[in-house]
Amino acid sequence: MSGHASTRPFAAIFDLDGTLVDSYDAHLVAWQRMSERYGVPITREHFQRHFGRRNDAMLREIWQEAGRGPLSDEDVARLGAEKESRYRELVHSAFPVMDGARDLLDSLKSDGWRLAVGSSAPIENVDLAIDGMDARSHFSAVVTGDDVTRGKPDPQCFLLAAERLGVSPDRCIVVEDAPAGIAAALAARMRCVAITSKGHDPRTQRDAHHVVTSLRDVTPRVMRGLLG
Repeated sequence: MSGHASTRPFAAIFDLDGTLVDSYDAHLVAWQRMSERYGVPITREHFQRHFGRRNDAMLREIWQEAGRGPLSDEDVARLGAEKESRYRELVHSAFPVMDGARDLLDSLKSDGWRLAVGSSAPIENVDLAIDGMDARSHFSAVVTGDDVTRGKPDPQCFLLAAERLGVSPDRCIVVEDAPAGIAAALAARMRCVAITSKGHDPRTQRDAHHVVTSLRDVTPRVMRGLLG
């Protein structure tokens, strides 16, 4: 039965970075350029471990490891804003949409699914991504890192997205890449599709209900099958 025929709609909640947006390299460069100014090295291993989490958690942990913490709330806000500004500068001229992302959004929308963004990123990045994909009309709800007080793996982001969509969690599928996001989806009692995008090892995604290497392997039929 398709989303059109069901009296209880299906919903898909999408993470952005590493899921709809091929942003791994730009985020890594932005983190490294920002942190170099303060003499705090951020390695690829640091970045991979934290990718998909809120900036405040990453900043506090890495600055502490470097013997430069603890950071004040003001420091966290300032450093996070600097990093995100650098990221937006990097992607503004050539926005890195993930292969198959727009086609998947189109097909789900046509099939009657309600769509949302559930991202840990600040609203400026989320707006840039949605407009960069020319997908503003596809999403009925948007949740950003500015809307929540607890970052992934806490389920707050996805539960708020479901609430804004008016769809119960058991009718929602989360599309994610990061282990923290997968854990958040499971904690929200939602099904989860994981994409093994750049920087991820599929072994860290095995808790997801379905793992793919490309969004072109995800279809409305596959999604409906996960919801039984």
